[in-house]
Amino acid sequence: MKRVLRDLLYNLKYVDILGSTDLRISQPCINSVNVVESSLFVALRGVNNDGHDFISHAISLGANSVLCESLPKDLEKKITYILVNDSASALSLISSNFFNNPSSKIKVIGITGTNGKTSTTYYLASLFRKLNYKVGLISTIAYQIDLLTFSSTHTTPNAIVLNELLSKMVQAGCDYCFMEVSSHGISQKRISGLDFDLAVFTNISRDHLDYHTTFDNYLATKKNFFDHLSHQAKSIINIDDPYGSFMVHDSKSKKVFYSTKKQSHYNATLLQSEISGLVINIDGNEICTTLAGDFNIYNLLATYSVAIELGQNKLQVLKFLSAILPVPGRFNTIKSNNGIFGIVDYAHTPDALIQVISSISNFSNPTKDLIIVIGCGGNRDQGKRADMAKIASENSRISIFTSDNPRLENPENILSDMLQGVADGHQNKVKKIVDREAAIYFAVKAATKGSIILVAGKGHETYQDINGQKIPFDDYKILKKFLKK
Repeated sequence: MKRVLRDLLYNLKYVDILGSTDLRISQPCINSVNVVESSLFVALRGVNNDGHDFISHAISLGANSVLCESLPKDLEKKITYILVNDSASALSLISSNFFNNPSSKIKVIGITGTNGKTSTTYYLASLFRKLNYKVGLISTIAYQIDLLTFSSTHTTPNAIVLNELLSKMVQAGCDYCFMEVSSHGISQKRISGLDFDLAVFTNISRDHLDYHTTFDNYLATKKNFFDHLSHQAKSIINIDDPYGSFMVHDSKSKKVFYSTKKQSHYNATLLQSEISGLVINIDGNEICTTLAGDFNIYNLLATYSVAIELGQNKLQVLKFLSAILPVPGRFNTIKSNNGIFGIVDYAHTPDALIQVISSISNFSNPTKDLIIVIGCGGNRDQGKRADMAKIASENSRISIFTSDNPRLENPENILSDMLQGVADGHQNKVKKIVDREAAIYFAVKAATKGSIILVAGKGHETYQDINGQKIPFDDYKILKKFLKK
């Protein structure tokens, strides 16, 4: 598919154009390695690299046009240069134009928040399939176009990939796209120009401060998503979160609220919480579900709220919600033959870990029965490491600190940071085992009948990121292997 450059620049606010806009463009591209003949190369300024340093390389590989924020010193005669103030915003617009504005041809529902994004997105996609719709999914776990599933590279992919996925969903006849909207995706303007029909706010707490530097910056980034919604869109907000009202303070969208604590448009009450599942009352109707974890009341209520706002039948929605299956890596349970329970969960923020432990406390005594295996990611927010360790050590019988995704950091340094959060009175119940498989094995050997082993932090991931390599590793499979021995 080739498009005329002039058409791709429609509605673009540019500073200057040097050269012809009648060129045929084979693809927009942000990585010079992926350039093919007749590409439009967009030079982005990233965290680690600056695309402007690769303009000449892109041209040598066949790019016939370049969009940039500053012109190279030496200009090529046959190349068209588009000078803009903001390459990231321009890329989103160009990507949408290249794929014929796909977000205007499908209902797009974006879910944002610190915790619950993946589960809510996954539940919505599952629910609407049961309701006989064709749906697309863009999430941390996978990308889906109707019945086709692809590996996920980012929670919210770059603007080119994002619009291409939406375009393929439109071609496949999908009615809805349910997508996670990450703070990185908002900050880097990957979602700029998309036509969102509904936007969901789940909650917010400390995360990604390695990128945003302060919580206020992180908060403002999330709010920015709602600030840019149209008056035709709807915002569906967890009003129980302290920042729920703030999120939509300046939004032109219609505001819809859900709550478990106060009167709202949509309400739910937790009636029973066991490791085998929940009993919930949603808007006056009682449902039983095999989903465990108290936090799932919010994920299910958000899912219900979206479905009703999209005009679905209340009783049908409740019927299918009760049969929703767990999300991979989210409070997934395993039971051994000798009465030991294992739980694998993605909890990698202080708030998420607290929520998981709180759920476990409904059916056990954490300081008597709970063994936690946990680490923290390398090259990420160092400030939360001690917090995570403090929470784990204070709410368990044994805490085993281990390697998570150390990336380019020394795992020993990460564990040292974690140990700073352990009070003197809890040092005796903390064990440091760098090797994650050995840590899980130790937890199983330390467990007795009635024990619960929580392996936290990686959830659905099937690898460990170590020194730039992704080494196969699956928490669920490893834990199951040792529990079933």
